Parts: sequence; structure tokens; C-alpha cells
Amino acid sequence: MSLSAVPEKYRALRSFAFGDSPRLADELLELVIKGVRTATCSTEDEPNTSTPGERWIVLDGQGTPRCVIESTEVTYRRFGEVDAAFAHDEGEGDRSLAYWRQAHRNYFGRQGKFSEDMMLMCERFRLVEIYDEVSPSSARQALSVPSPLVGEGQGGG
Repeated sequence: MSLSAVPEKYRALRSFAFGDSPRLADELLELVIKGVRTATCSTEDEPNTSTPGERWIVLDGQGTPRCVIESTEVTYRRFGEVDAAFAHDEGEGDRSLAYWRQAHRNYFGRQGKFSEDMMLMCERFRLVEIYDEVSPSSARQALSVPSPLVGEGQGGG
């Protein structure tokens, strides 16, 4: 990861990419940047667990920093307890619970971790800043994103 693309105030943050391939990382990141994806989940044993108020640098499929998100809610639920509202907030496919379940059966199955009663860390987040391309040399400039949570405190959701 090139820290030169990241403003000084964010350089100490942890970073990650969504998904399990460069293509999926780019697809899911694009949903975040468009404001469609405001939630994600992972297995409960994922080392990158988050807490409300924590900020993360999100990388694209090539490992380039593209934006900063802030966790607003973290809950633990079994696979079968994930509801339609959370599936919608993940923003994938037609945003239905049926689509979410099939996509996540496939995703966790590829990792050899899927079971119908597996525990998931379900996280909601907000977009804080986007790093937009400003030149062909891939220099990036931070763009602030207005927060719907201004004045409402940190976390919860």
C-alpha cells in the first residue's frame, strides 16, 4: 500500500480490501464509493474485527488506497439470522436476502468456512473520504464526504 495517496491524518489506520479476489475487491469498493454498500460481514474469527467509531482505509484490488470508512455498528449474528435490511445494506446483486444468502454461501464456501449456523460479524459503516484520481500518474486527492451522522454521536445505527 502506498501511503503517499493517504492524507497524513489517516496513515496510522489499518487497511483492508473487500472480498477474496482483486475483481471482487474492485466491485465491492465501487458499491461503497457510489453509496450503495454501507455494510459488510465476515466470519467471527476474522482478524480484522472492528469497533464502532473505528476508521479503515479501503484498498482496491491492486492494493491502492481508495477511501476511508468508519464503523458505525458491529453485531454478531448467525448466518440464518441475517435479515433483509442488512442484506440490502451490503448492496450486492438485487439487494435481496435470497441473493445475499446465495452469494455468501458461495463466498464462505470458497474459504471452506460455510455452515448454515456459522457466526458472522456484521458491520455497518459510513463513507468518510474518497481518494479520487487527479492525474494519469494515479496521484490521488482526498474528497470529503458529508456525514449523515454529524451531530448524532459515534456509532449505533
